[in-house]
Amino acid sequence: MAGYASHKEDVIRRLRRIEGQVRGVQRMVAEDVYCIDVLTQVSAINAALQSCAVTLLDEHLGSCVTEAITQGGDQAKAKVGEASRAIARLIRA
Repeated sequence: MAGYASHKEDVIRRLRRIEGQVRGVQRMVAEDVYCIDVLTQVSAINAALQSCAVTLLDEHLGSCVTEAITQGGDQAKAKVGEASRAIARLIRA
C-alpha cells in the first residue's frame, strides 16, 4: 500500500488544483497576457508542486521507510537509499 493512501483524496485534490493552474497559464499565454503575470503564475505552480512533493515524501518517510527500518536488513537500507535519492532529486529541481 502506498504511504499516502490515508491522504490519497487530499493529494488528488491538490494535483487537480495544480492542473487547473496549468490550464490557466495556457490560457494566459494564448491571450498574450503580460510576461511577468504569466511568470508569477508559473512560480505559484512550482511552489504548489514542491509542496505536494514534500507531502508525499513525508508520507513515504513516515510509513514506508519507517516500516522498512522496523523490519531491518537490506530492505531498510534500500528504502533509506531510495528516500535519499528522492530528496536529492527534489533539491535539484
